[in-house]
Amino acid sequence: MRIMAIDYGDARTGIAISDPTGLLAGYTTVIHSRKSEAVAEEIACLVKEHGVEELVMGFPRNMDGTEGPRAELYRAFAEQVGQVTGLTPVLWDERRTTVEAHNILHASGKRMKQHKKTVDAVAATLILEGYLTRRRTQG
Repeated sequence: MRIMAIDYGDARTGIAISDPTGLLAGYTTVIHSRKSEAVAEEIACLVKEHGVEELVMGFPRNMDGTEGPRAELYRAFAEQVGQVTGLTPVLWDERRTTVEAHNILHASGKRMKQHKKTVDAVAATLILEGYLTRRRTQG
């Protein structure tokens, strides 16, 4: 079962898709658009192209676990994605994923200027890996 993770953002949206077994993160890409409709449509195309059966979307929470000010925007986008794909995204706590993604890119020798191109895909991969790990450990 292929699972797609979505790291939704204002200017870029990171995408990570698992391998066919649903055990490992595989394909990654970044959608460059500020328009939620265009992003949702591109996600729908990727779902169809890769045979995705499940969606998980990063969801903003404050460090104390409460919902942040962007939570309603993300819920609305998740609903929009659900309408165009026929799949209801699981909302996944994305706290610190972007920070961790920057740390990974920095450790790999990338300069901060280069991070912008891939940080969203790396963050989506971290969301996907966390979700896949929970699925494995909770059966």
